[in-house]
Amino acid sequence: MIRHSLISTAIITALSSFSAHAALVTGQVFDNNKQPLSYADVHVHGKAQSIKTDENGRFSINIDANSQLHISKNNFVDARVQVTETSSALNITLVPTSVESVVVYASALHKNSLEMISPVSVLSGDELRNKAKPTLGETLKGLPGVNASYFGPVSSSPIIRGLDGPRVKITQNGLDSSDASRIGPDHATSNDSLAAEQIEVLRGPATLLYGSGAIGGVVNVVDNRIPTDNIEQLTGAVEYSHDTVSNANTYAAKLETGHNNFNFHFDGTKRTGDDYQTPRFNLPEEEHEDHEGHDEEEHETATSVKNTFIDSQTVNFGTSYVGEHLTLGVSYGRIETDYGIPAHSHEHEHGHDHEHDHDEGEEEAVYARVEQDRWQGLMSYALHNNWIETINLRLGYTDYRHAEIEDGAIGTIFSNETTEARLNIEHKLGNWHGMAGYHFSDSDYDADGEEAFTPASKTTTHALFILEEKQFGNVTLELGARIEDYNIDSNVGAAAHDHDHDHDHDHEDDHTDEHANEITPYSKSFTNLSASAGAIWQYTPGQSIALSVSHSERAPLSAELLSNGVHIATGTYELGLGYAIEDGEIHFEPENIKQETSTNIDFGFRRFSGDFGYTVNFFYNDIANFYYQQNTGLVFDEEHGLEAAEPGHDDGMAVYQFVSKDAKLYGIEFDAHYQLNSNAMVKVFGDSTTAKLADDEGYLPRIPANKLGSELQYNISDWQFSLTGTHYFEQRDITAYETATDSYTLFDAQANYQLSVGPVDTQFYINVDNITDELGFVHSSFIKDEAPLPGRNFRIGLRGYF
Repeated sequence: MIRHSLISTAIITALSSFSAHAALVTGQVFDNNKQPLSYADVHVHGKAQSIKTDENGRFSINIDANSQLHISKNNFVDARVQVTETSSALNITLVPTSVESVVVYASALHKNSLEMISPVSVLSGDELRNKAKPTLGETLKGLPGVNASYFGPVSSSPIIRGLDGPRVKITQNGLDSSDASRIGPDHATSNDSLAAEQIEVLRGPATLLYGSGAIGGVVNVVDNRIPTDNIEQLTGAVEYSHDTVSNANTYAAKLETGHNNFNFHFDGTKRTGDDYQTPRFNLPEEEHEDHEGHDEEEHETATSVKNTFIDSQTVNFGTSYVGEHLTLGVSYGRIETDYGIPAHSHEHEHGHDHEHDHDEGEEEAVYARVEQDRWQGLMSYALHNNWIETINLRLGYTDYRHAEIEDGAIGTIFSNETTEARLNIEHKLGNWHGMAGYHFSDSDYDADGEEAFTPASKTTTHALFILEEKQFGNVTLELGARIEDYNIDSNVGAAAHDHDHDHDHDHEDDHTDEHANEITPYSKSFTNLSASAGAIWQYTPGQSIALSVSHSERAPLSAELLSNGVHIATGTYELGLGYAIEDGEIHFEPENIKQETSTNIDFGFRRFSGDFGYTVNFFYNDIANFYYQQNTGLVFDEEHGLEAAEPGHDDGMAVYQFVSKDAKLYGIEFDAHYQLNSNAMVKVFGDSTTAKLADDEGYLPRIPANKLGSELQYNISDWQFSLTGTHYFEQRDITAYETATDSYTLFDAQANYQLSVGPVDTQFYINVDNITDELGFVHSSFIKDEAPLPGRNFRIGLRGYF
């Protein structure tokens, strides 16, 4: 109550002290050759008001006292100018750059991609549309420091610097996507990259604003479903594309309009595709004993990955009112997706039928049916001539349901009902500019069915955070802190193997019945503390050095803490941190659970002016109590329960348990570009990540291979061409239960042609992925041997804008 009273008092004080002192500010915008820049955007910070410079680079705009102007134009570095009522005849020079500068919405302080202290990549515009795939992982995996978990192309989540799952926060307009993709790699993310305006990847801990789940980074999908600028006329876009590798067809449409400060948005997508084709590969080998007692290996090949179809529809509606100071908006989104889950067969995985017979009907094809309803609300009020600049409230409610269908019947249902609220108060105290706020999240997770390896749980967080920055000449200092109360509640039942065992065996006595039905209430609270300090030094125009140090704490998710059962998708029996194994028996003993604590150092060099530019980042992440799955040396069999694994016998599933040990992750990521001439640019990019346990105890599992790539872009007349080659190195830094992964090289090409058809700007494009039909296996995939990357693919499409 005290916290809410303080916030209310601050808002009332700010509103009561508000007074608008309008003044007209004039100026002119130039490039570095003192030539005027026409049609540059001039925006008043914290307000919807925005104008463009005229043909002579001149502008005039009304402001309130002590405002800030944000001036931007493509191919130039943004400028921010402090102005007062007495400011006039401003002369503003923009520094040219061959790198597009865009505002990063996830930064909270309206910074563009070149001003960020933490490393960030942004996909937007035509680059995003050309690279957009059905999943976030496949869309983003070409970025330095970013890879994909890859459970087939229809279920692929981002991996940032070797970290994925619960350590990478996936958000939509700053609010959690609230799906089940953090629970298992076969659960696809619910974010649609096809409808996004831009996708932002923040590398390194971003826990201050987004919570302990962002200990590895944030992927923020930005769309315009709640318009925040006034739309004066009807605009829209349509797109159709066809992929040959899976016979997939994609349709997308967007419409936006507005009148008298009221704005409306609609977008929708539909995608259908069959199983995807691959270069010929060997299916996983099975050993059989012939009649003379010798082992013989059966080799069977395939040219496609079964059960990788997709049938997806999404639709989003939104409306808003954008006034001089007040913005109000609401949106609704609906997702309905069916997609196949490869390598997911009970007959094969349980060991009842080890013959490789992939004819339809011999194995139980399992597919997922995802349904999601998502509501979002926005309230923003901008004030001036006050220490509070903007009050921003975002609300979200998501009802997510993931059902796994086996032989036409629902086998397991995962559901997640989430409510989230984020209140940000942007302020200026003396020379400090910052953001303070309150973040609430309530997630009600449930799982019902034979694959419900994680019990139902309710996770609630309350957090207070603050982020402040101050300029000291050419140096910008940024400080931040967050305190988060994290609570998890669950009812932990008997071991899943007891339940499955009862289907085929009678109980021996009443004591066994009582044990099987035993329910243990469990509740645990954690206090997560995070803090960061960073600085960026613009030592010369267009060149900078950035350094940041952060400390982040994370409590375990329910899957990491309470898992106890068969996870068919990964072919394992999973146990959480809260369990102990004694004499072949599983006991729930959730004691001494320690938080995962990360100390991260980022050091980067950047150049973005002129024809040559680069970004080079070094990182070192020291994580205490790192949660990961360790092979126990046991196997689980439905008939015998837990028993020691024996060489040569593959009946049963390997038992993996979450443990916590100290770990270190470090590496480098870079991208560089050179503008050869007005038509051509060449880029080079790459990354390297090493992830190992402390005290030389070995490497962490499924760490992505290093990559090195180059891209050539060439524009001539109405044509745009690009050719990209990416080499993925072999990965031999593995755990005892992994196998090494060979290297491979992928070549991709794109060609776009711009034409006008009446009032519609049209773009025809053809993309050729994996030109050489290279066979590649993704080391970070749980099913790498059964699901190689797609083969050669021709994607042909048409876009229209009006």
